[in-house]
Amino acid sequence: MPEIKKQSAFNKAIKNNNSWLISYAKIMCNLSNKTRLKVYRKLAALLRNRFSLMNALEMIYNGLSEEGRHPADPMAIAISMWARSLQEGHPFSDALKGWAPDRERLMLSVGDVSDLESALMNLIKVAEGSTRMIRPIVGAIAYPSFLMMMAVLIMYAIGVYMVPPMLSAAPNTIWTGTARTLVNLSGWIQENWLVSFLTLPCIGALIYFTIGIWTGKVRVRFDHLPPWSLYKIFTGITWLLALSALIKGGVPVSMALTSLRKDASRYLKERIDGALFHIKNGDNLGQALDKAGQEFPDKQIIADLKVYSELDNFEDALDKLANEWLEESVYLIEQKASIMNIVAMLSVAGVICWAVFGTFDMQDQITSSMGKG
Repeated sequence: MPEIKKQSAFNKAIKNNNSWLISYAKIMCNLSNKTRLKVYRKLAALLRNRFSLMNALEMIYNGLSEEGRHPADPMAIAISMWARSLQEGHPFSDALKGWAPDRERLMLSVGDVSDLESALMNLIKVAEGSTRMIRPIVGAIAYPSFLMMMAVLIMYAIGVYMVPPMLSAAPNTIWTGTARTLVNLSGWIQENWLVSFLTLPCIGALIYFTIGIWTGKVRVRFDHLPPWSLYKIFTGITWLLALSALIKGGVPVSMALTSLRKDASRYLKERIDGALFHIKNGDNLGQALDKAGQEFPDKQIIADLKVYSELDNFEDALDKLANEWLEESVYLIEQKASIMNIVAMLSVAGVICWAVFGTFDMQDQITSSMGKG
């Protein structure tokens, strides 16, 4: 009897036609990366234990909906809609359309014709690798940005609240040295306070919105500097992990690159196109990336790929290389983050020291002016 209840609850969920709930569930499913990965992991485990795909989805649905008592759970709705699509004859990767990013569907499409369990595990590995990269990148950008804004606030406070009273105390003084820079800053801040506050956010917004679309030879040079170097590392490792997963799933290199191009940023498309051009002319992956001249994903990686591309077990070597580079990249980003933090802290300390010395200099010059008077 309990089994019949479970089956009927799952079948009822599959027939759900509440468009509002389905739309809401799609939004939540796309936003809930961590929850989606948990579902993939459970699904892979059940498939490994020889459950059919539909039975595995039913078991996961029952767990998420508490045996159908909470059918409005977004992930439970997602799973029921995936099952409906499977019943209609669509492959699993197509069933996820609208429920998961295109890059995930791309990687799972390999499993539809070979081994869905392995495709799911490869997808989880790539997603977790991306997550590990994001955390240090956010730290590398957020804290220095906060410190730089603090420096701007300190300069604003000096220019608006500290310097004007001292100017009033000695209106006829001819300022020199550090005191003069404080006075000049005070005048500029009072006239251009909006510019002083908006400059850093505007620069940050400009970098954020162009970092994925800026291409060309000049961009290759900027890729050596943060934050562009951080974006290059992140894009490079996620691309290499995804490429490794596809090639390990039996996809030829050129086809894997073409597939990854579909969901790529303009920045990554330029690098993939450069490699594809030379691969079509007979070069291996490492040689193609080298001849493209964009130093992507990394000079050392390109050198290794030149060697590994000639090996019989290239897919295994590429998988090992991608995972090793992931570990090295996390460490490298943390190093760059430390350097950026130190530079930002020194900048704030420099502003404070300059303000202190300038204040003392103004006081000395005020005292001298009064003595002469």
